[in-house]
Amino acid sequence: MSEVFEGYERQYCELSANLSKKCTSGSLLDGEQKKQKIAEIRAGLDEAESLIRKMDLEARSLQPNIKAVLLAKLREYKSDLNNLKSDVKRISSTNLNQAARDDLLESGMADAQTVSADQRARLLMSTERLNKSSDRVRESRKTMLETEELGVSILHDLHQQRQSLLHAHGTLHGVDDNISKSKKILTAMSRRMNRNKWIIGSIVAVLVLAIILILYFKLKN
Repeated sequence: MSEVFEGYERQYCELSANLSKKCTSGSLLDGEQKKQKIAEIRAGLDEAESLIRKMDLEARSLQPNIKAVLLAKLREYKSDLNNLKSDVKRISSTNLNQAARDDLLESGMADAQTVSADQRARLLMSTERLNKSSDRVRESRKTMLETEELGVSILHDLHQQRQSLLHAHGTLHGVDDNISKSKKILTAMSRRMNRNKWIIGSIVAVLVLAIILILYFKLKN
């Protein structure tokens, strides 16, 4: 695993958790405080996008087997960032709606009970969003762990296959050596047999010639 990627990853996870908390707290604010909080969140989103681009460049510069694992993680982070952007848009839209409601309240078209009900609704919505954000983070971590375990398993299998191929290569090399030795032995035996044939043939020829000479001299006498 790349240490550079892990550094960017830690920064992004911390930033994402911080932005999620700011979205939750920002939805409970009104007026200028809410605008200021939204501006802070958008600045954090720009920083998060920069970290994702850096992680993407770092992941694509690594070996294919490691790159596949890191790009899978990166897809989860991009999805998380899109969700944060959606939360900011929803908070901004709520801010505009709140401004319109404030105008109506100032003109006497709403009363205190309406404001109280709206605040309770916002509180419930914020609580629900916080729960969804927590679930999303847990699912992302679970997916990352599963992806990392899969990558480790694949690397282990590839290592075992490599060891098997090396062992098979060594075995074939040993067989080739034995075949070469056998050929040398057979060649030597063949030469020795041919030499023995010539020797035996020569001995037989000498014996035949000797017999002929003996018979010749006997018959002549």
